[in-house]
Amino acid sequence: MKQQFTKTKSTINPFVFYGSLLVISFALLFSYLFKEEGNQFFSSLQQSIYTQLGWFYIISLNFIIVFMIYLAFSKYGKIILGGKNTQPEFNLFAWSSMLFSAGMGIGLLVFGVSEPITHFTDPPFAEAFTEEAAREAMAYTFLHWGLHPWAIYALVGLSLAFFHFNKKLPLQIRSIFYPLLGDKIHGVYGNLIDLFAVIATLFGLCTSLGYGVDQLSSGLNYLFSVEKNKILDVVLIMGISSIACISVFLGVKKGIQKLSQINVYFAIILVGFILITGPTIFIFKNFIQNTGAYFNNFIELSNWTATFENQEWQNQWTIGYWGWWIAWSPFVGMFIARISKGRSVKEFILGVMLIPTLFVFFWMASLGGSGILEIINNNNLLLDAVNQNSNQSLFVFLETSPWSALLQVLAMFLIASFFITSSDSGSLVVDSLTANGQLETPKKQRIFWALLEGVIASVLIYSGGLLILQTASVLAALPFCILLLIACYSISKSLKKELAT
Repeated sequence: MKQQFTKTKSTINPFVFYGSLLVISFALLFSYLFKEEGNQFFSSLQQSIYTQLGWFYIISLNFIIVFMIYLAFSKYGKIILGGKNTQPEFNLFAWSSMLFSAGMGIGLLVFGVSEPITHFTDPPFAEAFTEEAAREAMAYTFLHWGLHPWAIYALVGLSLAFFHFNKKLPLQIRSIFYPLLGDKIHGVYGNLIDLFAVIATLFGLCTSLGYGVDQLSSGLNYLFSVEKNKILDVVLIMGISSIACISVFLGVKKGIQKLSQINVYFAIILVGFILITGPTIFIFKNFIQNTGAYFNNFIELSNWTATFENQEWQNQWTIGYWGWWIAWSPFVGMFIARISKGRSVKEFILGVMLIPTLFVFFWMASLGGSGILEIINNNNLLLDAVNQNSNQSLFVFLETSPWSALLQVLAMFLIASFFITSSDSGSLVVDSLTANGQLETPKKQRIFWALLEGVIASVLIYSGGLLILQTASVLAALPFCILLLIACYSISKSLKKELAT
């Protein structure tokens, strides 16, 4: 493969830049004018896809996991992203912090307590509120947050990093398809691929902002009796977006890297307090037992298709998560690629798949597992919070700690901090996609995207159209799932040629 990418003076790809603005404007107008009809249509379409093609998601993601493990331990694992003698740009802790913060940081705060408890009270097989239900709750929580999402991110990230750093192609989704399309990636086909990636990324980011602001406002309401309303949500989003602009202005090394490390430090402090002041032995036993059960039962868990059961539970949870992680992969994968120069293929895959997975498991075992124990011990306040307003469940759970006030404030800080990290890393990705793959663009251009994300999310929250966007963004998973399988072929073909030269 010859070098195909040459930097251009232009920092805007007009087709992708203005095309994405046009589609977003149409989406905002549609969500405002047809809130009920749009939500009903997209929800119905989503359920139909999940019911008819859930098996396709399942087999595709399982294949991706096997494929990534194969690449890591094959002869291709020694290939360095950037070429021989290239050194990593970031140390292991900084690198891990950034990929974790961008990948799912805020989700752990939103669902860390509520999801395991919800599965405990409504398990797919067991009788609710039993020991078997507790085991199922942790098993499926680990399934949803374990190897599957990180394998997807690893595939997209590895493909982009290899084609950019080793083959000198632009850091854009289009580059993954060079082995198939050749120089056509620099034309209409490539523009359409990147346009789709930008729209999916923006919709996914705005959905994430919606989740984050909902928990922030719920926390303010619970802790300080601040009235929760749309105006508060908009103020919070614009405030967070403004702070994200500072991080975007500073760039990756001075902004996102530092903030991501702060995120991880405080996340460790939070879970450390829970470990020390909570049921310490129970948490360790819960983590060890359920991690072992996850890997021991991995094949059965990951291949369950609800063949003889009511598929509603699986559609709502497992297939819904697979759709969400796939839809989220262009943004996270591209950001991980950007920070991974100098890593070997093996180091990259194992690092992306294992480091955050094990941390997530300990997080879920500490918060979710302890939450289930509280329900078993008749903590009805926590049960009511999960059932009535899951966004407050984290704060209600922290009430059980002797350091509750401190931990609740720390949780609020973490939510805001992860919120900012998602916004600024997403802004850099979108900016690069609309700027012909260039990494260094005018700062005002990066700030534009950070502010635009906040504006889009604010308009949707105020108009009541956010649910339509949330549903529509997950629908993007179906075509992306097909693209992921093509990416497997593309990267394997290119790695083989790399070793042959």
